[in-house]
Parts: sequence; structure tokens; C-alpha cells
Amino acid sequence: MPSAPPETSSHTPVAPTSGAHLLIGYEVDLCDDGTARVTLDVLPKHLNRNETLHGGIIAMMLDASAGFAASLVRGGDLSPVLTVALNTQFLAAARQGRVVATGTVKRAGRSICYADAEMRDADGTLLATGNGVFKYLQREPAS
Repeated sequence: MPSAPPETSSHTPVAPTSGAHLLIGYEVDLCDDGTARVTLDVLPKHLNRNETLHGGIIAMMLDASAGFAASLVRGGDLSPVLTVALNTQFLAAARQGRVVATGTVKRAGRSICYADAEMRDADGTLLATGNGVFKYLQREPAS
């Protein structure tokens, strides 16, 4: 089985920023190499009727990791983004244990960013991949 890549960059944890983040209980780390990692310790509450990680949660984690990577690419504070499209490929079943989705940017323009994500389990097995298109949102002016 392939092993997970070693962590070679420093990272900054992100406090829960949404209801979905709190509900599912995943952790977000922003890495200085421009990647974003979303980690979840899969519990019985995350499983579907087949006792595998629910596909909706997998898609959410791929979306979050790619979206956070898109937010990072502009530097400074996280740029707000909106998911325009998300393609997901489910490759292997995930069971209880730790899973990590890692997002990376393929190309970023002025208003649109293309990012990829992959999810692996603790053994390094590739569970799912995804790619997304993200639109940068205008920041609200400070009052």
C-alpha cells in the first residue's frame, strides 16, 4: 500500500468557521506550501448504511480542502470563494479512522480559481479525488 506523503511544510490550524465545519467536526490546516488539509476522525455518526464514510462528507471535505487552497493563493487573509463546480471521483471505501483531504491550486486568475483535492486514509490509500472551480467574492467594505 502507498504511504502518506511526509509533512514537509508548516501549517496553521483554522478555527471552525461554519455550521457545517462544526457539525461534521473536521479540522482545517493551512500549509505554507499553499496546500490546505482537511482532517476527519471518522466516527460511527459519519458512516452510511454500508458502514463506510458517507459520500456527501467526502465531497464536502474535497470541496473544503480545494476551496481553502483557492482562498490561500492570493496571500494575506483568506480570500472568500464560492464553489462554482465540483467533480468528485470515489475510488475506495473509507471506514472508521482518520482521513485527510488535501487541496492544491492548479491555476488562479483574477476572478476564478481551479483547484484539485484528494483524500487518503491513514495507510495512504487514495479514497477519492476531486476538482473544483471557485469564484473569488468581493470583500464587504469595512464600516
